[in-house]
Amino acid sequence: MNAAAPERMPALYLSHGAPPLADDTLWPGQLAAWSAGLPRPKAVLMVSAHWEEAPLALGATETVPLVYDFWGFPEHYYQVRYAAPGAPELADSVRKLLRGAGMPVQDIEDRGLDHGAYVPLVEMYPDADVPVLQISLPTLDPQRLMEVGRKLAPLRDAGVLIMGSGFFTHNLAALRQGGVPSWSAEFDAWGREALDAQDVDALLDFPRKSPAGQLAHPRTEHFAPLFVAMGVADATGELGVQRSVIDGFWMGLAKRSVQFG
Repeated sequence: MNAAAPERMPALYLSHGAPPLADDTLWPGQLAAWSAGLPRPKAVLMVSAHWEEAPLALGATETVPLVYDFWGFPEHYYQVRYAAPGAPELADSVRKLLRGAGMPVQDIEDRGLDHGAYVPLVEMYPDADVPVLQISLPTLDPQRLMEVGRKLAPLRDAGVLIMGSGFFTHNLAALRQGGVPSWSAEFDAWGREALDAQDVDALLDFPRKSPAGQLAHPRTEHFAPLFVAMGVADATGELGVQRSVIDGFWMGLAKRSVQFG
C-alpha cells in the first residue's frame, strides 16, 4: 500500500520576538498551540528578517551552530541550542524550483539558523526533530518577494511548512517606556484590515498607503517575509484563506502573526 500523500501545509508569517520571548508569560504558549494545531510538517523552510543576501542563499543543509545575531543580552540567551536536522532534499527542491524560474541561487553551507528562525522554532517544535532549511531574503522589494513565494508554493504539497519570520511593527528607536505607541497600534489595525480585505496593492505599497507606515517600518526587513508567505498563498488562490492566529503587542510592537491556507 502506498503511503498517504502529505497534507498541504499552510504558509505562515509570524512575529518572531527577541531572545527574551522565551521568558514571556503568554507568547511561547501561543506559538506552541499554533504548531500543535498544524499538520505535522516533513520540513520547515524558514525566511527570516535577519538574513539578507543576494542572490537568494540557502543556509546549512546539515546541523551547524546557531547564529547569535544580537548583542548586550544576558549570557543564558547565548547558551540556547537548537540542533534541528538539516534538509538537503528540501534544498535540492528549492534550487530546482527557483533556478527553473530563472532565479539565481547560491549556497552558504556554514550559515546556521539566526534568532529570527530558532527563537520561534524552539517554542513551536521544541524537540528540534523537524528538518529546517533557512533561505535568505534576496531583496526587500515586496513584488519580487511575492514572486519568490509563488515559485516556492509547490513545496506545500510535499509537506513543507513555509514560514516567514519578521515583526508586524518594528521600530526599536521610536519605542518609549511603557504602553503601545500610536504608530504601532495604527499600523497594526490597518494591516489587519488590509489582510482581511485582500488589499494586495495597499500592502505592497504600505509605506505610502498605511498610517504611520514609515514609523512602523523605517526599514522594511521585518515586514518583508510577509510577502513571501502571501506569494505562497497567492499561487493557489488562497490569499483570502487567512487568519490572524496571534495578535496583541509585546513591548509596544505588534506581534500579529498570520496563517494562509
